[in-house]
Amino acid sequence: MNSLGDGVYLVTSAFYFARIVGLPATEIGLGLTLGWAVGTVAGVPLGHLADRRGPRGVAVLLALTTATAVGSFMFVRSFGLFVLVACLYGTAQTGLAAARQALLAGLIEPAQRTAVRALLQATLNGGLAVGAALGGLALHLDSRPAYLALFALDALSFLAAAALLLRLPAVPAVSSVAGPRLAVLRDRPYALVTLINAVLLFYMPLLSLIVPLWIATRTSAPTWMVSVLLLVNTGGVVLFQVRVARRVQNLRDASVSVRYAGLVMFAACAVFALSPYGWVFLLVAALLQVGSELLLAAGAWEISFGLAPDDRQGQYQAFFGTGVAVARMLGPVVLTTLVLGGGTLGWLLLGAAFATAGAAMAPAVRWALRERPVAQQGHA
Repeated sequence: MNSLGDGVYLVTSAFYFARIVGLPATEIGLGLTLGWAVGTVAGVPLGHLADRRGPRGVAVLLALTTATAVGSFMFVRSFGLFVLVACLYGTAQTGLAAARQALLAGLIEPAQRTAVRALLQATLNGGLAVGAALGGLALHLDSRPAYLALFALDALSFLAAAALLLRLPAVPAVSSVAGPRLAVLRDRPYALVTLINAVLLFYMPLLSLIVPLWIATRTSAPTWMVSVLLLVNTGGVVLFQVRVARRVQNLRDASVSVRYAGLVMFAACAVFALSPYGWVFLLVAALLQVGSELLLAAGAWEISFGLAPDDRQGQYQAFFGTGVAVARMLGPVVLTTLVLGGGTLGWLLLGAAFATAGAAMAPAVRWALRERPVAQQGHA
């Protein structure tokens, strides 16, 4: 239900704010960036709240808050109000993701967490596809009633998600923990692991922004190829994410998976650079990219859970999740400059950055394990 609403929002929001609300593109970009920035800052405290008050109740509250924020977008008529609602939306979404991860960690045995997370990711992509299809219908109609109906559906989807979360068993709250309240902010090895993952997550704007612009300006491929590549990506995750995740059983497997993800993404970037010479290179590159995405996701989930103390899963998952916000905020600017400005060399430099980050994960994980208590090392 979350991803169904997210799919609707991702496809329609920019057009709604520009065509119906009448905001300039620069104000839309600034408002959304501020919203995710505030959400990133609020994520760790909200994750800590999930640890101390119980992740299920906090997840339900944040799902309801997200529904409220989405519903409020329907009444936005000025830039100031748009920024306020965007901040509420970004905060609720970031906190909700952390609370759900903490709930998963509390309900699922450690050995099964990555496999279950993979199943959720496959379901998420299916929901995004359905939501995007509904959003496409609103774009085709391009009218205020159509957009408002989709925003109402988005809000309802988060109300339904809250109801579904209430049906899950409750995870006991952590009454008290030793050490600083927000311990993750002092955990340097975990911060390094999170930074490496954030670099690898810069693949996120590729298919949604960079490749479409590359196709339009550097290749002779038709614009509908963008839809084909997105379908390849979504279908690949739905069909194969669970299978790939089954091979990741521990932190060593996870580090290897992330290293391979960096190498495969380097290959994808190299093939994208060849796409001006034929459409087939776009398809091959898209297949390589989704393969890298599957490997990275499986490895990153195992690492994020395995290195986090069980009594602080909420705040640790929130901190690890900041990589997504960083990629969303900085990725478009960095990748546009590097790829569209640098051409083939830019693609190769981007691929080299992915490969280097992937190779750096294993030593970072080993450092994190050396800093952990002996009991937790054995548990991981």
